Amino acid sequence: MAHTVGAVRTTREGWIEEGLRALAAGGPDAVRVEALAKRLGVTKGGFYGYFADREALLEAMLDTWERESTDEVIERVEREGGDPRTKIQRAGVLTFSDDRLLPIDLAVRDWARRDEAVAERLRRVDNRRMALLREMIGSFCSDPEEVEARSLLAFCVAIGEHFLAADHGGRTRAQVLTRAAALLLDRTDDQPGPADGPHLRAPGTCGPEWPL
Repeated sequence: MAHTVGAVRTTREGWIEEGLRALAAGGPDAVRVEALAKRLGVTKGGFYGYFADREALLEAMLDTWERESTDEVIERVEREGGDPRTKIQRAGVLTFSDDRLLPIDLAVRDWARRDEAVAERLRRVDNRRMALLREMIGSFCSDPEEVEARSLLAFCVAIGEHFLAADHGGRTRAQVLTRAAALLLDRTDDQPGPADGPHLRAPGTCGPEWPL
C-alpha cells in the first residue's frame, strides 16, 4: 500500500530513506514523522500504514544501514574480485568515502554513545568489518598479533581521518592516506626497492623491509 496526496506516492522504503537522510543531517532527534511527511509531500497518516510507531521506523532504518554497510558491501567486494589488498581498499571506499553511507555511519556512531541498543548494533557491524580485515590481511601476514594491529589501524584510519583537521606539511590528505594504506597493506610497489640499499625487516613481523 502506498499513501497518495495528489500525484505523490511514497513507500515504506521512501520513509526509511528519508529517515536516513534526516539521521545523517541531524541525528536521531531529527527523525520526526511530521517533518519526514512534509519533505516527502504526503500526510503523516500514511506513515502508519507501514510502521506501528517512530521506534519501528528507527529500527527499520538501522536494519537498512546494517544491510547496506555490511552484506551489500561484502557482496560487491567479492563480486568485483581482486587481490586481498584491493578488496580491503574497495570495502573502505564503499563504506567510508561514499556520500550516502559515510554520513549515516558517523551519525550512528554518535547515536550509539547515548543508546545501548544502537551501540550493540554498531558493535555487530564493526565486528563484521574487523572480521573482513582480519581475513584479508591474514592472507599476506601470518603473525596474528600483527594482523589484529593492522586491522585496527586500518579501521581507525578509515574512520578517524574524517575527524582530523591537521595539515600534512605540504602534502595532501589523499597523498598521506595513500602512503598509510601502502604501509598497512604492504604495498611493495610503494616501498623502497633493493637498489636503495640494504634493508631490514623487524623480527616477527610481515611488514616491508626498510633501508638501513
